[in-house]
Amino acid sequence: MPQRIDYAAFPRFLRVWRQAELMDRMLERQGIDAIVAARLDGGAAFMAARRACLGCHHSHMCEQLLEALPGSPLSPSFCANADFFDRCRERIQLPALRPAD
Repeated sequence: MPQRIDYAAFPRFLRVWRQAELMDRMLERQGIDAIVAARLDGGAAFMAARRACLGCHHSHMCEQLLEALPGSPLSPSFCANADFFDRCRERIQLPALRPAD
């Protein structure tokens, strides 16, 4: 019988999955199809956005925003991927909205 892996013992592994989930939730929240996002610039923009999300130090703010405003199409001003989200929205002809700073 295969041995079960205790993923809690791998904090970096968990962080990667958590950050990826936050980005996926942000795409969904803004009405952006992940396939559209993955095709932008032949996939290079999506990979850069994933890397930016993995290195983000504002994930707690992202989580709070997703919980507080689950249906809002706004790109958060603190997000390193705000321009990426806006480009994706332009690609599918959704208005690019930003909160007033």
